[in-house]
Amino acid sequence: MTNVDRADLSSAARAVFGERVGQAEEFVRMLAEHGVERGLIGPREVDRLWERHVLNSAVIGERVGDGVRVVDVGSGAGLPGIPLAIARPDLSVTLVEPMARRVAWLDEVVETLALSSVTVLRGRAEEPSVRSRVAGADVVTARAVAPLAKLCGWCLPLLRTGGVLVALKGASAAEEIDRDRQAIGRLGGGAPRVESCGDAVLEVPTTVVVVERVKSAGGRDRSGRTRKDQDAHRG
Repeated sequence: MTNVDRADLSSAARAVFGERVGQAEEFVRMLAEHGVERGLIGPREVDRLWERHVLNSAVIGERVGDGVRVVDVGSGAGLPGIPLAIARPDLSVTLVEPMARRVAWLDEVVETLALSSVTVLRGRAEEPSVRSRVAGADVVTARAVAPLAKLCGWCLPLLRTGGVLVALKGASAAEEIDRDRQAIGRLGGGAPRVESCGDAVLEVPTTVVVVERVKSAGGRDRSGRTRKDQDAHRG
């Protein structure tokens, strides 16, 4: 990496994290020192932690409202939840992760960085115990966890009606939407849309798919009427 590239990254980090950039630097240091040996990242990722992982995750805060409850499903190394929580201390963030060794890592990070707004919860999003703990979230996010339809099946039940799933995706985002649109609708999601985050600070902006939960578990839409109610009304 050239000096110019490092300067650009430093500028982007300050723009995204502000006065909390030191916490982000410590998180990157922890990942660089321990991430590979603990199976959190691949060896090739160490040199691109900032642009490919940490900044890439933090900028999704552009799609998250003020002071809301966020659930990061399949948090793993803490992505995107940890960078998001550093950049946005106004948020209440729960990191959901099923693997014990990764939960231990997340607990260490939260303690080391003194992230009082972050909670670590061991489990899977589809488990009833997890759903009962985090139900009614305003935002659910996930990164490289599952195809879109399966992800919506796990994540939409965690949201309040009107809440949104913000899923970090790559170049295949539009293809996933075309393939899974009908399934997402059956799961209670609204029309999925592709959005971009970090355009002003990242050379390669983050692509996300945003899906609003428009129906509750009972099949009610945002007006509170069930499908049966709507059919009767039309008749």
